[in-house]
Amino acid sequence: MTQLPAPIARWFARKSWTVHPHQRAMLAASEAPAALLIAPTGGGKTMAGFLPTLAALHDTPRAGLHTLYVSPLKALAADIKRNLRTPVEDMGLDIRIEDRTGDTSYTQKRRQRADPPHILLTTPESLALLLTYEDAPRIFAGAQRIIIDEIHALAESKRGDQLMLALSRLQALAPELRRVGLSATVEDPQAIADFLACHPAPTRIIQADPAMTTARPFGVPAMERRKVRENSR
Repeated sequence: MTQLPAPIARWFARKSWTVHPHQRAMLAASEAPAALLIAPTGGGKTMAGFLPTLAALHDTPRAGLHTLYVSPLKALAADIKRNLRTPVEDMGLDIRIEDRTGDTSYTQKRRQRADPPHILLTTPESLALLLTYEDAPRIFAGAQRIIIDEIHALAESKRGDQLMLALSRLQALAPELRRVGLSATVEDPQAIADFLACHPAPTRIIQADPAMTTARPFGVPAMERRKVRENSR
């Protein structure tokens, strides 16, 4: 996949924006078992992570869960939901986007299990709990992608170990699942790639121009991310 569907391309044109090389690279890597994108904050990496999902759901509409987004911070998951819904509505795409964290109501959680959204934004802990339910095989059977944001913050922690255990379970339930990691800062890209990989298949590493900084609706500027971290403490 290298070309954007017409509604998405028109949205870019209306905004007078150009698709960045690393965003096109993520589209091209949409069928890779795992891909790691390293891009500066404000460089559109969150948009790059979701573009293959939006294109796939436009080209092949379907019900049920397609993509999971996992953030180490529940406030960031809620923020991405707001930032993602507006462009999707502007594009005219019939895609349901919801978050599931400790703040989600019991009623909404039950509804999500009965009728999962196309895109579910969550945390490692909420994902692990959802995978323990008896109906997990039905919920996750058709999942195609999982996007792990701020992956460097999870890679060397107990939460990261727990996430990898959950991911192994998820991969067993959804054999076609593609893994995506997003990060602004990585000291050792290969180590993070190995952490993310669906072994024995390697992870494709995509690096954006480190000088690129441009705020986009799918991204969260550095100042906002600092506020999210402060509010989550």
